[in-house]
Amino acid sequence: MTATFKSSEHLTSPSSWHALSPLWQGGETCIENGLPHSQLAPTWQMFLLGDGSPTRHLRLLTGEKTEVDLIDMSAIGMHPDNAPEQMQVVPGPRVRRQVWLRTASGQRLAYACSWWEASHVDEYLQNRSLPIWASLERLRTELYRDVQGIYYGHSAALESAFGFSGPFWGRHYLFWHHGQPLTLIYEVFSPYLTKYLGPMEVEGLGTGD
Repeated sequence: MTATFKSSEHLTSPSSWHALSPLWQGGETCIENGLPHSQLAPTWQMFLLGDGSPTRHLRLLTGEKTEVDLIDMSAIGMHPDNAPEQMQVVPGPRVRRQVWLRTASGQRLAYACSWWEASHVDEYLQNRSLPIWASLERLRTELYRDVQGIYYGHSAALESAFGFSGPFWGRHYLFWHHGQPLTLIYEVFSPYLTKYLGPMEVEGLGTGD
């Protein structure tokens, strides 16, 4: 039986999520071919452009469990929500979810915003304190992560939340399940991760190095 998300759980206005103001952005061609290493270091490209679980990667990098702070669960109906255009393939009416991903000791590592079909969100996110991947893994849900866009830009709200100056790198991707779009996810990562991944840019290297 599928639970229905109730609009009484609306916490914020439909426009209030933390999109980057991009200085640069790229689409599927950049994602497929990669970027010059002078623009984005190889380790960061593997992290941002790969199709693995960021929750799993963050745990491996930091050696700590990745935990979630839920900051928003809003019924947005058919509102476009200033979301990437691929959100339109997720059936409506929709629910928007926003979280911080952090270490168990409290260090914020990433921000994530996702859009779900309202009639199925409770089915897939039974425990909203878990990262999305952990929730879906518990359900043994088979998924394909389809990275659609990458961004480099500013956000005053994220500067305050991360405690680091921008610009920041982010991306958005679709999760597909049984050939159908399950959710669109927009993620931005903290420069704190340079502690583990190294500098975001590598001077003097090109795509062939």
